[in-house]
Amino acid sequence: MERLIREKLALTDQGAKDLTKASLLCFLSYLTTMAPVMLVMVLLEQLLHEASPKSSGFYIAMSVAILVLMYVVLSVEYDALYNATYKESENLRIEIARNLSELPLSYFSKHDLSDLAQTIMADVTAIEHALSHAIAKIIGFAGFFVVMAVMLLAGNIKLGLAVLVPVIAAIIVMVLSKKMQINNQTKYYHKLRENSELFQQTIELQQEIKSFGLTKAVTDHLYEEMNKSEKIHIDAEFKVAGLVTLAGLIVYLSLALVLVVGMKLYLAGEVSLLYFLGYLLAAFKIKDGVDGITMFIAELFYIDAMIQRIKEIKETKVQTGEVTDLTEFDVDLKHVSFGYDADSPVLKDISFTAHKNQVTALVGKSGCGKTSILRLVSRLYDYDSGSIKISDKDIKEIATESLFDKISIVFQDVTLFNASIMENIRIGKLSATDEEVMRVAQLAHCAEFIEKLPDGYDTIIGENGASLSGGERQRLSIARAFLKDAPIILLDEIAASLDVENEKAIQESLNTLTKGKTVIIISHRLKSIQNVDQIVVIDEGLVEASGTHEELLEKSPVYQQLITSAKLAEGFHY
Repeated sequence: MERLIREKLALTDQGAKDLTKASLLCFLSYLTTMAPVMLVMVLLEQLLHEASPKSSGFYIAMSVAILVLMYVVLSVEYDALYNATYKESENLRIEIARNLSELPLSYFSKHDLSDLAQTIMADVTAIEHALSHAIAKIIGFAGFFVVMAVMLLAGNIKLGLAVLVPVIAAIIVMVLSKKMQINNQTKYYHKLRENSELFQQTIELQQEIKSFGLTKAVTDHLYEEMNKSEKIHIDAEFKVAGLVTLAGLIVYLSLALVLVVGMKLYLAGEVSLLYFLGYLLAAFKIKDGVDGITMFIAELFYIDAMIQRIKEIKETKVQTGEVTDLTEFDVDLKHVSFGYDADSPVLKDISFTAHKNQVTALVGKSGCGKTSILRLVSRLYDYDSGSIKISDKDIKEIATESLFDKISIVFQDVTLFNASIMENIRIGKLSATDEEVMRVAQLAHCAEFIEKLPDGYDTIIGENGASLSGGERQRLSIARAFLKDAPIILLDEIAASLDVENEKAIQESLNTLTKGKTVIIISHRLKSIQNVDQIVVIDEGLVEASGTHEELLEKSPVYQQLITSAKLAEGFHY
């Protein structure tokens, strides 16, 4: 049962175990709430048969015993339903986060980040509520209903059917509406996700929206989309409310049927008044339970889209490989092909080797696939065909933690955390001392602007370094690479946000950093890479030529065109 619950509800192993326990306790809770009814039946039997009733002490003792039993069962049930559920919410969020951390970057390029954030927070919260209020109750009531059905049918099949048939009909109505309810709730779920992404985009693009006078147009569009989502929500809620109401009305028939059938059987002498009253009480008890269960079933259908979303994350293929102690750091690409989607190949047949103790530069027109090569080498994405080998081992066979440990990456798009300068640099090496962080900050020419900040290295820089300039953010990312000091270094347009003075200073520092290492660099400033050991010219996803600057000037038309274009750009005046 635990395995079925885990698979159907996308829970953790502990969560499935706790839900199974909670369901059993709910079943016992339903049974114990029948104890007062049974005690009343015993008293009625005494009174109706005019036998001398048991002493009041007996009923007082039984009442106390029942109250104690109910208190114990309900207390344990409460702990299983709520305390364990909140723990499962924590575990589920941690598990989702762990799954996300193991996914390749390609997954995040195809999914909105706001959607993933909503999955971790809002979806788990909704599932948490269903776990504590609905799912265990449904499972527990199912067991209780089977026990009651057997007892009622064994006592009198006619009265038993009078109680059970309307209840079963009501449950069938809810089950048959499953597809319709899930479709409506899923439609609303996805619309909320679209709205969330729209709000995120609007917040991130405030500068563009205001500078182009789009505030009213964007605001009107947001209201329009919110109105659409509300219409979908209202439609879904009305349909659910209608079904729950219909199921409730059908359940009421059980009371009427028991009255009619019971009176007829009593008058015919087929059942005693006690039996008649007992079945009537049972009908009331089951009706109360079903009234809640129909709402719980609706909630279970409501969270279906959220469960499927979490399942999709858990079932997404992760990057695998063996933990490997890499000792040689030549990077060898052979016939590598890759596309961000199946219909649009970016790299078609890339082959070259970046050697240790050398700097290899990738050049080519924008969009030719240079940055994609760095992403593949660092295994942020996995290539489609061919091979990339380090230490004569295909990187797809190397565990990502082993690979990442040996690679430092500085891309054009710098990502910083809303933390201090010190902690943002320390990401390069979490065990680094403050002195080590300050040393690499000096090497990356960060110290000069850090010292001007209000709290120096303890200054909180805002979300993604919002309080810093583009050049300052870039220098922090370079400081991280200095701190990590990995044997393979990948640099993608690191000077794009730097002024000439800082670029020259950092270039000198990089010359120290890259000694004895395998370096692959991308730069549109061709002058800065003319003295590297190897230049690889990429054109439309292919290696057009490779060699030194002088060799390429003789044999590569694409490189010649790039040099000509660079000279024209340098001579341009506003």
